[in-house]
Amino acid sequence: MDINQINILVLAYLGDSIYEIYIRKHLIETGINKVNDLQKHATNYVSAKAQSFFLNYLLEKDFFNEEEISVIKRARNAKVGSHPKKVDILTYKHATGLEALIGYLYILKKENRIKQIMDIIIGEAKNDCIW
Repeated sequence: MDINQINILVLAYLGDSIYEIYIRKHLIETGINKVNDLQKHATNYVSAKAQSFFLNYLLEKDFFNEEEISVIKRARNAKVGSHPKKVDILTYKHATGLEALIGYLYILKKENRIKQIMDIIIGEAKNDCIW
């Protein structure tokens, strides 16, 4: 399979689910054992606003290589049909960029790189970053 032939929004769709698995696993490991509490805490990580914040944080730290930045830009520039009314289009596109990168890395079986990204995201969220 040629990964460059996969629609970037399809990679974002996949990346969204992988991202959420990492977050859910992390929250369960913290000892939260009620579904409502898990869902409440998960929104601190999986909202477009939070994902946009994390992407921009990692970009500012020059964390990504050129290939990864290329994927992020492709996703940010992709035409989306609609976006949630609660968030502006730029924030939504940044979140899509992060999700697409996660999907891209997953297809390439680069789980270690995904883990590096998610460890930073989880660490920053633990530090009570405001986004």
